[in-house]
Amino acid sequence: MNEAIIEVKNLTKHFAKVQAVNGVSFQIPAGKCFGLLGPNGAGKTTTIEIMEGITEATSGEILFRGQDRGAQFREKIGIQFQATSLMDFLTVREVLNLFKNFYTHTVPIEDLAKLCALEEFWDRDTHKLSGGQRQRVLLAIALVNDPEIIFLDEPTTGLDPQARRNFWTLIRTIKAKNKTVVLTTHYMEEAYELCDEIAIMDRGKIIAQGAPDQLLKDHFTQVSLELPMTDMTLTELPAGWIKNETEGRYQTHTPNVNESLKILMEKGISLNRLNIRRHTLEDLFLELTGKQMRA
Repeated sequence: MNEAIIEVKNLTKHFAKVQAVNGVSFQIPAGKCFGLLGPNGAGKTTTIEIMEGITEATSGEILFRGQDRGAQFREKIGIQFQATSLMDFLTVREVLNLFKNFYTHTVPIEDLAKLCALEEFWDRDTHKLSGGQRQRVLLAIALVNDPEIIFLDEPTTGLDPQARRNFWTLIRTIKAKNKTVVLTTHYMEEAYELCDEIAIMDRGKIIAQGAPDQLLKDHFTQVSLELPMTDMTLTELPAGWIKNETEGRYQTHTPNVNESLKILMEKGISLNRLNIRRHTLEDLFLELTGKQMRA
């Protein structure tokens, strides 16, 4: 197992009327992508801000490579906030040069332009960038000091599917350079695709942690089978199938897909429109945190 680059020990944060973080502990291995997930108000943003050094903890400890974070810690990290204002009437090149001057150790901005695919709009004013272009510039800013850890706070919010997947490719490229990535996101597919390990928070505590596939395996032992209601009546199906009026289909759950398909075929039921659906990270998220609306 990789050495832990960050260790969070018994972290708490109390506000006047709210205990936002309540005894959180976890480790992040070096060179991995770690996802911190949770519904609104779960405490994940506060936890991340404490890790970044933006917010002070009420109690607890955060270690960087086994030591207390020193004054140089901020030189070792890069942060892409969910919302960041860029200076109007400066070009992408000028913005990166500006941020480069804030650090003692930096990456050549031409290398960042290539890594984050900025060449096409290198000399364009920042206020003329599209959403996807803007996020790539913000990522380049987070990388300008060649950080060991990159914090990405919902970096693909508001992007179209193509821009989101292009951004995923950038994150994989960065991780391949042995950088550690700490990701918060509300897109469960994004967390599944990118994260080596996730922690799900709710009400200030971690309620599940591990590799995405292992968490799914631990929590779900059955697979969902679904057939359109327009194809048949419920009485034609074997026992155990239920009607889902809202989604217009019949469904059942089974630990043995082969046996279930065999029974359907023996009854002469067409499998042409059968949907076999394995549980996803979104299913797990909803099961653990509930489906009620959060503020």
